[in-house]
Amino acid sequence: MTSGDRSTALTALARIGFSHLAEADAALGELEQLTGAGRADAMALAQRVADPDRALSALVQIARRDAAAVRAAATDAGTWRALWDIVGASDGFAEFYLRHPDEIVHLAGAGLTVPDEQSMRAELLASVGDDDGFASDASDATWVALRVRYRRLLARIAAYDLGQDDPAGAIDVVSAALADLAGAALEASLSVARARVAGSGPGAFPREQVAATRFAIIAMGKTGARELNYVSDVDVIFVGGTADEDVVSEARAIDISTRLAVQTMRGISGPEIEPPLWEVDPNLRPEGKQGALVRSLGAHQQYYDRWAKSWEFQALLKARAIAGDPALGAEYIAAVQPLVWLSAARENFVEGVQRMRERVTEHIPAAEVNRQVKLGPGGIRDVEFTVQLLQLVHGLSDERIRQRGTLDALDALVAEGYIGRSEAEAFGRDYRRLRLIEHRLQLRGLRRTALLPEKEDDLRVLARATGLADSASGVQAAWESIKREVRDIHVRLFYRPLLSAVAALPEGERSLSTEQARDRLAAIGFRDAAGALRHIAALTSGLSRKATIQRHLMPVMIRWFADGVDPDYGLLVFRRISERLGNTPWFLRMLRDSAGAAESLTRVLSGSRYIGELMEWIPESVAWLDDDALLRPRSGAALQEEARAIQTRWDDIDGAMRSVRALRRREMLRVAMAAVLEVVSLEELSDALTTITEVTIQATLRAVRREVVPPEDDALDFSVIAMGRFGGREIGFGSDADVMYVYRANGIDPQRASQLALKLVAGLREQSEDHRLPLDLDAELRPEGRSGPLARSLDAYAEYYRRWSLSWEAQALLRARGVAGSVKLINDFIALADDVRYPVDADPNGLREIRRIKARVENERLPQGADPARHLKLGPGSISDVEWLVQILQLQHARAVPALRTTSTLGALRAATDAGLIAADAAEKLAASWHLASRLRSANTLLSGQTSDVLPGDRARLDGIGRILEYPPHSATQVEEDYLGATRRARRVFEKLFYG
Repeated sequence: MTSGDRSTALTALARIGFSHLAEADAALGELEQLTGAGRADAMALAQRVADPDRALSALVQIARRDAAAVRAAATDAGTWRALWDIVGASDGFAEFYLRHPDEIVHLAGAGLTVPDEQSMRAELLASVGDDDGFASDASDATWVALRVRYRRLLARIAAYDLGQDDPAGAIDVVSAALADLAGAALEASLSVARARVAGSGPGAFPREQVAATRFAIIAMGKTGARELNYVSDVDVIFVGGTADEDVVSEARAIDISTRLAVQTMRGISGPEIEPPLWEVDPNLRPEGKQGALVRSLGAHQQYYDRWAKSWEFQALLKARAIAGDPALGAEYIAAVQPLVWLSAARENFVEGVQRMRERVTEHIPAAEVNRQVKLGPGGIRDVEFTVQLLQLVHGLSDERIRQRGTLDALDALVAEGYIGRSEAEAFGRDYRRLRLIEHRLQLRGLRRTALLPEKEDDLRVLARATGLADSASGVQAAWESIKREVRDIHVRLFYRPLLSAVAALPEGERSLSTEQARDRLAAIGFRDAAGALRHIAALTSGLSRKATIQRHLMPVMIRWFADGVDPDYGLLVFRRISERLGNTPWFLRMLRDSAGAAESLTRVLSGSRYIGELMEWIPESVAWLDDDALLRPRSGAALQEEARAIQTRWDDIDGAMRSVRALRRREMLRVAMAAVLEVVSLEELSDALTTITEVTIQATLRAVRREVVPPEDDALDFSVIAMGRFGGREIGFGSDADVMYVYRANGIDPQRASQLALKLVAGLREQSEDHRLPLDLDAELRPEGRSGPLARSLDAYAEYYRRWSLSWEAQALLRARGVAGSVKLINDFIALADDVRYPVDADPNGLREIRRIKARVENERLPQGADPARHLKLGPGSISDVEWLVQILQLQHARAVPALRTTSTLGALRAATDAGLIAADAAEKLAASWHLASRLRSANTLLSGQTSDVLPGDRARLDGIGRILEYPPHSATQVEEDYLGATRRARRVFEKLFYG
């Protein structure tokens, strides 16, 4: 061969995947010489295997020992392909065939199907000469024969697995075959164990007693679920007993069973010439390593009834009889299965399972945690624990999801609506790929492992073995991607609050279809139980996926509704929202899967009619409950941008104002939900409500001005001045927007300017009307009150304040703040207002007049028949007391103390305290009363959907208000006492400082 030809040949080997090119070239020649196998065929087969170098090296070594065996394999295309696949993926099998080259012939026909359970069991029993449960030979050689025959069958399963174009898609078939093979091996090993225990040596038992001993092997974990790996511990539980008390007593049968268990395990994993198959692990038995190896069925039942922990029932979820006495095995499964599905009702069951999963992760060595395919975050256990927890919780009342296998259970959970299709599809796909990685890792050395390799060469082999990537970096990236997706779904589903809530339901409430449902609904707080049943029936009837999911949600949501203030109203609105959203896919999926959305929805609907009425019109707002960030008030800039965009989209004022009103309703609802769910503080709440009102007025003014002011009069300046609590950015739910209107003609005929200004005012008032969510623009704080003109020019205001202004009008200006219209005009008006509200010397007569007006307001402004102590705005020690006291301090001292020049009540109170005008403890009492009264006022509106300034006497309403303010249930008295106490303390401070 010329140097050029040799270079071309080596290049071809490199393309195939060989790393050691010279050695591979020589080995191909030697293999051809020893076996007659064509070089081209060998190279074609090498191209498909995980590790061409090791495969070729192994075949050469085997051929050196038994060339005839390899030569025979090379003459059959199927056998030759299977042999290359197996030794190319598994050093363990390469060593097996080096030990037993005569086994290669049994690969004939391998790869087409997996061996079935019956044939594998028959073949392994034949390998030990089984005759009616007893092996013909109890010598160590029988163990060796069993192990060799086991690996012959294992190789046929591996040949099928490695020959698949989509190996991940075949995971369930391969895993089930591996579990069946394990069961067959245990059965054959038990046959040898019986022969040994019934032998003639010391400690042997009579054959008839062994035959009369009932002994069953129960598979747990992956073996029980028929999802076993190539090399995995096989978790088992042993059950013993007697078939005939006259032949063998129960106690003696347990002794015999214990010997059988020990010998059966030895046959599988004891030291012999042929390596062990896998570890038989009996430590899931009652009391674990400390407990008896074998117990009777009755002893098992007694333990599980009295002492078993929750994790033991989770383990029993996959229990399946796989060897020994099939009737005893069936009796065991029938006895423990009901206990499995009742276990989730135990106290803190869900939290216990969650904590157990966390402990598994915590015990992984730090250096391995990111490489652990099985136990690490985003690994196999995340999928399995999630599926098992969902099964255990919902399987309490739904037999259709009681499957052993993870993939079967996942399909059932999807079919019954407990997991969304997209999440289940991702979970199932990732689970198959993770299992494929685990299989290939274990197949490599025929040893138990679940650690992703670190060396690049090993990662490259894994990439070829799995087909998930074509390079070391590619398989690493695939693993990271799978891990992220699995972990995300696991966290979302495994920690969903719905699980704990379902598990905690009393047994009688896990289903709402019984005849006693009406009585139970009445008992837990529904006033109209019959109506509630009608709503539930409307939501859950039918065969649609929507109705299925509602049936799962309802038992828990009913409990949450019942914990609220008005469960009947909450359920009614929930039904209406559900009907409005129809088959919207995200709605029910979010309630089922979100970290608290369902509970939050029941809370806002049963606790606030204000929210319920708005949510009926804006049902898509439910989506905000999935993320607190969506409940945060939007910034003024964002709202202003949206409002301006509305202006550009609509040419007519009606269309524009419909959109502006919709914007306001939506944002008011957002803030209301945030308030009830404690996402915002009172200060944030007031600021948000003020911002929404400002943006609404600004947008309305722009729309109205476009209609009212013709281009030739565009020089007209017009502005809206916020007054009162609106000016102080202190409004709550149901508050009016106190305003004044100012204009400047800028050369336009004064009469014309006045007419246009009044038209603007009329347009503002008309277009701001909203029958669903009223916005009252109240101009009563203008000069001369109701008797004065609605709008004045800036010059008219200046003239009025110079000549006729009264003390209360200067007081009113303390909270004046421009919010809409001409910025220059606003600045000029505020400069004018500053001269009036911050006088160099306060007029003593004016201050006396303010005190006189305050006393008159307390006597005359209260609604007829109202208890003054319960009036949140005008009552003693309430909002007006604090505000009037702060305002009189501002009138007296704001000129000298610049910090007092603020429209904020609490801001001015803090400034007065800092300036030594009021003692800190006194200011604290005033602020506490003002703060509580303001919160109660908003909570009252949120609860009832109606504005009221009176603290209700009705205990149920008081309790509802308290719940909104974060009081525990049944706190009506505490709410009342806290308010009356706070106002009494504030009133004493007020009287001392205001009138003193």
